[in-house]
Amino acid sequence: MINDGRGINISAMKLPITRYGLPQVVVLPAIIVIAMAILFWIGRTHWAILAAEVVLAIVLIFILSFFRDPARTPPADKNILLSPADGTVADIEVVDEKEFIKGKALRIGIFLSIFNVHINRSPCDVKVEKITYKKGGFKDARSPSAGAFNESNDLWLIRKNPQNKSGGFWPEKLIVRQISGAIARRIVCEAEVGAELAGGQKFGMIKFGSRTELYVPAGKGVKCSVKIGDKVKAGLTTLVQYKR
Repeated sequence: MINDGRGINISAMKLPITRYGLPQVVVLPAIIVIAMAILFWIGRTHWAILAAEVVLAIVLIFILSFFRDPARTPPADKNILLSPADGTVADIEVVDEKEFIKGKALRIGIFLSIFNVHINRSPCDVKVEKITYKKGGFKDARSPSAGAFNESNDLWLIRKNPQNKSGGFWPEKLIVRQISGAIARRIVCEAEVGAELAGGQKFGMIKFGSRTELYVPAGKGVKCSVKIGDKVKAGLTTLVQYKR
């Protein structure tokens, strides 16, 4: 294993693994490999042992796959907001966001299954204004109510360079909410208050199934570019476009 700064590179498999996966990506595979070695030594020809070896191998592949960190090049368009997560658009609503946006906000909820890449990325060039962690339960992350009930982590973001070509200004405040799910039990957020993030830049992940929400001030200049059921990719898929 080689940590190249971007992630851990399993060079033999050419599989980039996120550093956010530590310690699970080291400890769990090590335990599985040791267990497989013991089983092989006990009775490599017995059908039950072979079946157990196959199951452990599948679990090992799943763990490495879950923490994969594919390289991505975000589009440079300043008039769009990129998806903060991989997954499926579960719901799109206009809600009353009273704490930061202080008004009507377009909320786009993304459900991440255990098979999705779980890295979270910034929707555009932003400065982190505040980070708020909230304890909670572990309701099914596909539910729109999961954001209010479940364990979550809010990033209050201020857009950088919000002026459009017509001389007007797009809404500056955004919220990205990391939400645990029925399986997820660990939210990772590397960003710090005052930090500046580029569009598509990684800032954390949610381990083992989750939900991510993007909140954007609602208005005539804000156009949602996705619909419920769409598959999206963090740092690549446009969720919102600002009309010029």
